[in-house]
Amino acid sequence: MRLFAAVMPPREAVDELREAVEAVRDAPPVGDDPALGHDRSGRHDRLRWTGEAGWHFTLAFMGEVRDEVLPDLYARLGRAAHRTDPFPLRIHGSGHFGERALWVGAAGGLDQMRMLAERADAAARRAGIPMDQHRRYSAHLTLARSHGGTDLHPYLEALAGFEGTPWQVGELSLVRSNLPAGGVPGEQPRYEVLEAWPLGA
Repeated sequence: MRLFAAVMPPREAVDELREAVEAVRDAPPVGDDPALGHDRSGRHDRLRWTGEAGWHFTLAFMGEVRDEVLPDLYARLGRAAHRTDPFPLRIHGSGHFGERALWVGAAGGLDQMRMLAERADAAARRAGIPMDQHRRYSAHLTLARSHGGTDLHPYLEALAGFEGTPWQVGELSLVRSNLPAGGVPGEQPRYEVLEAWPLGA
């Protein structure tokens, strides 16, 4: 099964972000240039928007994990959560990875979040899960992916000033990602929280 460790935003934060994203998605087209991802009907043809179920801050992506590894992984993630105090967080600003992805960032207890990501990554490695090459953690929540050639700047500018209401992160979640299997265009992955551990002693 495909697994990752994550911080899941609360319902209130998701609702706020949804309003901001809907305003951006439903805005009148800025022109008829297909390179901007619009046509005359205002559709954003070159962007594939992430469903709300996919709005999370991934801490450590583990890929395919064997069932026999799970007991050790659960125990190690539980210890990682236990060693990390709760911390404040809010959704903040916007960013992008080239022309490939549009995301919103985070503000608040980023040092604690990076530490939690490091500990989740270490827990997976020690449980025997091959992990990607280590990179410095950067908190982001992916909103849309591009099929190429899309100018993301109008979206970046529209979301740059977004400031969500702060909340207290109190859990580390292990999430299962079920990839689309039906062959339906636009079908989204399904996400299932397998377990969540409270932060702090």
